[in-house]
Amino acid sequence: MNNDLMRKLFLSAAALAMLVSGPIEGQTAYRAPRLAGTTRPNLNGLWQSMTEANWDLLPHEAKPGPLEFGALYAQPAGVGIVVGDEIPYQPWALEKKKENYANRFVRQNADGVRFEPLDPEAKCYLPGVPRATYMPFPFQIVQGDKKIVIAYEFASASRIVPLEKVGEAPTDSYMGWSQGRWEGDTLVVDVTGFNEKTWFDRAGDFHSESLHVVERYTPTSANSMSYEATIEDPKVFTKAWKIAFPLYRRTEKNAQFLEFKCVPFADELVYGHLRKK
Repeated sequence: MNNDLMRKLFLSAAALAMLVSGPIEGQTAYRAPRLAGTTRPNLNGLWQSMTEANWDLLPHEAKPGPLEFGALYAQPAGVGIVVGDEIPYQPWALEKKKENYANRFVRQNADGVRFEPLDPEAKCYLPGVPRATYMPFPFQIVQGDKKIVIAYEFASASRIVPLEKVGEAPTDSYMGWSQGRWEGDTLVVDVTGFNEKTWFDRAGDFHSESLHVVERYTPTSANSMSYEATIEDPKVFTKAWKIAFPLYRRTEKNAQFLEFKCVPFADELVYGHLRKK
């Protein structure tokens, strides 16, 4: 067999392999419908993750909740969403994360108020980014040509993602300061301007006010998106790390954005000790 024939056979085999295996990593064959009047994919809709990351970002087994509640409030097992299955904490920060988890149900002095539970979710704090995306609640994307609004059920959280330059964050906040742009069909959202008062999950994973998150939303089918977030915080982590998981459109006939205003549910827990006896 001469070299030219061998080369042709090799190229044919390579082409067949690509057809069988599909597009290479980082590419997608799916082309989403366009937002009316634009060349951008239409991300409008009610979306939700199907992960157990709100309990723990990393792979974990099922665990009990407070003993007095039996199986209620127990933690479901999960495969994790951290790429590489490791969060690169600085040594002191890893100890702090363990302390957070051990004391998550303990009332203690936090934010200058006596007897607050440590876990910020229990206090109905706004969940922060990226946690709002993988809490067990749907969220709504409302897309325009110059701005995108994302509304979350938990604590009535929301954020505006301008697609034009808006400058530095005016102040630190729970949900940060978002700046969006398009890279092909991927919506990229750069988020800065956080405070340090949120956790990534109920396992005590935390950050400082130096948190920087870059999110990527990429349509993968009519009813799914790929979500990635790269997380940096030089005060807490030794290097940047990434989470990744799919988002799914809620397609049931009566799917709708509902309220979960949790402040009244947390009042007694946080302020009950101040009531006059």
